[in-house]
Amino acid sequence: MGCTNGLVNVQGKQPLFSFGVISDVQYADIPSGQSFLGVPRYYQHSLLVLQRAVQKWNNLQKLKFVVNFGDIVDGFCPKDQSLNAVEKIVDEFKNFNGPTYHMIGNHCLYNLPRKKLLPLLNIPSFEGRAYYDFCPTPTYRFVVLDGYDISAIGWPSDHPNTLEALKFLKNKNPNLDKNSPVGLVGHERRFLMFNGAVGTEQMKWLDCVLEDATRLKQKVVVCCHLPLDPGTSSPEALLWNYDEVIDVIHKYNCVKVCISGHDHKGGHSIDSHGIHHHVLEAALECPPGSDAFGYMDVYDDRLTLSGTDRMESIDMILKP
Repeated sequence: MGCTNGLVNVQGKQPLFSFGVISDVQYADIPSGQSFLGVPRYYQHSLLVLQRAVQKWNNLQKLKFVVNFGDIVDGFCPKDQSLNAVEKIVDEFKNFNGPTYHMIGNHCLYNLPRKKLLPLLNIPSFEGRAYYDFCPTPTYRFVVLDGYDISAIGWPSDHPNTLEALKFLKNKNPNLDKNSPVGLVGHERRFLMFNGAVGTEQMKWLDCVLEDATRLKQKVVVCCHLPLDPGTSSPEALLWNYDEVIDVIHKYNCVKVCISGHDHKGGHSIDSHGIHHHVLEAALECPPGSDAFGYMDVYDDRLTLSGTDRMESIDMILKP
């Protein structure tokens, strides 16, 4: 279904449109470090990765928009620098000659609460929600999910969504440290504080949007910081209620591709209904001089990701 070492263009066809992609920049003006698993992280260099991405996207002169899949600033960013760091990365995205569609990730929320973050990211919001959709052409719709709708981070401590998340974690994760998966088995290892869930109202909204897309005969691309399929991600990176979201998606035939970030190594799978699930490699983990960003050419029958350097390329042929 795909290839990873360069792509040939679809013979004789022009894409309906093209768009840029990047995920997990996690910039901070601090020395390089490593993840809890010992994977190197290059907090300052990720800014250069983004700058090179924007230059490449502009040079292509064909991209309609860019999608940033979350986590633009790292949790280790000193909190007195959080606002400036977020503004600095947002300004880099503004150098792209077109709109950027953002979504929130856990590291975004470690730095700023929703009420400050969402306006900076230009995310259309009602009562702090961060899910929305847009149609770049009449035949395609993009659905951006808020994977931290129910979350212990980002909302005020007394917010119902925070309280619901804390109750959920208490029931699902017996560890004192709710970011620890010790003792959790298999897919249960997703029940960690740095993940979150899609709430009831968002689920109803998603159902309505997919029903509308079906009526309009639109193909849908679902975007979420958190992966939605176990086949494409480590268990620790999954959305808490990925199964419930997928149940809604599988009610319809309109969703063709789901794209995520969060699980920095990247991944790809095709689920039981023929939907492609793709996780983008993180800009954060690019050693100096290397990159991880790309762009997608969108056709009636496929999405073709052309990745740069550490971001793998793939041709995703859509189910009928």
